Amino acid sequence: MIGAGALLPFSFAPFHIAPLALISLGLAFFLLERTTGWRQAAFYGWLFGIGKYAIGASWIYVSIHEQGGASESLASVLVGLFVVAMALFSAAFGALFGLLRGDHRVLGGVGFVCAWVGMEWLLTWLLTGFPWLFAGYGVMDTWLAGLAPIGGVLMLGAAVAASSVAGVVLVTERGRVGAMAGAFLALLWGGGYGATQVDWASAGEAKTAALVQGNIEQLTKWQSANRLPILRRYAELTEPHWGTDLIVWPEAALTMFVSQAEPWLKRWQRRGQSSGSSLLLGLPDVQLLANAASATPPRFENTALVVGAGSGRYVKRRLVPFGEYVPLEGLLRGLIAFFNLPMSTSEPGPESQPGMTAGAVRIGTAICYEIAYPELVRRDAQTADVLVTISNDAWFGGSIGPHQHLQIARMRALENARYVLRSTNTGITAVIDERGVVQARLPQFERGVLTANWRPMAGQTPFTRWGTLPGLILALLAGLLCLWRNFRRS
Repeated sequence: MIGAGALLPFSFAPFHIAPLALISLGLAFFLLERTTGWRQAAFYGWLFGIGKYAIGASWIYVSIHEQGGASESLASVLVGLFVVAMALFSAAFGALFGLLRGDHRVLGGVGFVCAWVGMEWLLTWLLTGFPWLFAGYGVMDTWLAGLAPIGGVLMLGAAVAASSVAGVVLVTERGRVGAMAGAFLALLWGGGYGATQVDWASAGEAKTAALVQGNIEQLTKWQSANRLPILRRYAELTEPHWGTDLIVWPEAALTMFVSQAEPWLKRWQRRGQSSGSSLLLGLPDVQLLANAASATPPRFENTALVVGAGSGRYVKRRLVPFGEYVPLEGLLRGLIAFFNLPMSTSEPGPESQPGMTAGAVRIGTAICYEIAYPELVRRDAQTADVLVTISNDAWFGGSIGPHQHLQIARMRALENARYVLRSTNTGITAVIDERGVVQARLPQFERGVLTANWRPMAGQTPFTRWGTLPGLILALLAGLLCLWRNFRRS
């Protein structure tokens, strides 16, 4: 089972081996079918999770060791603890399958799909969530991608699970059952292809964007002596692009508070108004500084502002554990440098915030990690013409993390039929169209400005309108059917 779980991340970016998603879940179903009782199934599910997170979330080691200052051995231990803990979600998946499967193979397959959907749904919110490494990301460049605007990444995950089950049945069964499995696969994948031909939204007049990638080293980014040099770098890179409809700087592009940057913000406000440009930039803010005599540290906000021809302020709502807040802060704060990173005492913004604008265009904003939350982005997309995400993926170095992050942004574009403009500090800065296709990108670890056209979009996909609720209700009803049948036969 560890090997089966380890296969799944190779279906994601940067590998893009989509068949491995089907093989991974197919092996999981095949092995879980042979367990006896829900406890053994839970253990098998946990082993699957160990393989999945050990490979798929290996980039966390880079954040802890290279950026957080932890030793190799300590970083390895912390990553190991993370993998073991996250694998508990997969253990819950295995246990639920053990309860739902009964003695009927077809209903067992239904139970497998329901349990998988339930696990991924829990990962979107429980303990603030970790909506990463979802099976649907591995098939977003296949015919199944047509299902994303209908039911989001969770529906794609359900389709992967259902395809894997049907594939196992097709290989191991003969006669009518095997034929039904083959017909189901044809119907599912054919339906996905048909859905790719639907235009869920209409495009407006083309606009221009300039996405600035400053390529500031993470180890020196927050040093006070570098505040003005960083500001000058972004200002110089931007200078030739005033007149562009929308200019975007990354998350925390400036490492000074809003009040400290006020003179420059006013200057850019005037420049943007005179040139017709809107500048969206990320920088920290602090509302109330701690009393000098108090031991309580100041609480910061990770913000984005629009100046120039647009307006608005946004405060990040989903904070990164340890990077922006420290769980069990009283016990962990100060133990190692990783638990005392800059901005690690941040406060989240309110769930409902006014949208930002670039001229007459409405912007839905996600800062860094927030782009991984399907429902959060969906709610913003309901009143947005374009989605903008700013990030600082320097935390992940040259690992697979930035590639996975870009793929996640592609899924949000596909789900909501909205362009996504992505500006990052060290890469991967990109323009993604409403079908989740990268139209232009900058190389990693290079200073530059990505200029490209994009279009504001009107109209809503079924996912944007209703989210995951219809699919979750269907999965719940199917799971209850399995439990009812098992109860009647007991």
